[in-house]
Amino acid sequence: MRGVPQQGIRSAFREWRAVRPFWGGLLLALGGAEILLTEKVSLKVVMHIGMQGLAGYLLPAVMVLCGLLTLFSPGQRLFYSILGVLASLGTWVTSNLGGFFVGLLLGLVGSCLAFGWLPDQEPRRGRRQRRADRKKEREARAAADPAPAARP
Repeated sequence: MRGVPQQGIRSAFREWRAVRPFWGGLLLALGGAEILLTEKVSLKVVMHIGMQGLAGYLLPAVMVLCGLLTLFSPGQRLFYSILGVLASLGTWVTSNLGGFFVGLLLGLVGSCLAFGWLPDQEPRRGRRQRRADRKKEREARAAADPAPAARP
């Protein structure tokens, strides 16, 4: 791209990524894509377990869709992550043991990451940091208050 600084694109992508469960949605979509790809491997490798009809292609497609919707509509991430977990677990039976376990695990981890993501949360402070903050507050109060007058 001509005329667009590279740093501007990177910072814009970082800002976009920071306000959504990026890794959860990406892993969920990649898990579904991997399962869809294992549906097309040679027949010597494919394990025919369960229904090999529409469900073998439908559940991984639902995983990819949930992953993309999680990325582009983070407000509904809880619904998409629950649907993603159920679709991932369903591929165990319908799609070659969940894409030979790889797609199944990617889908489960991605769904869990999307479910656990919390927007706009303050960073956690450790015990030492809280103690140091309390000590600074006490010192500031002691410096601000004049010394108590001595009683006669």
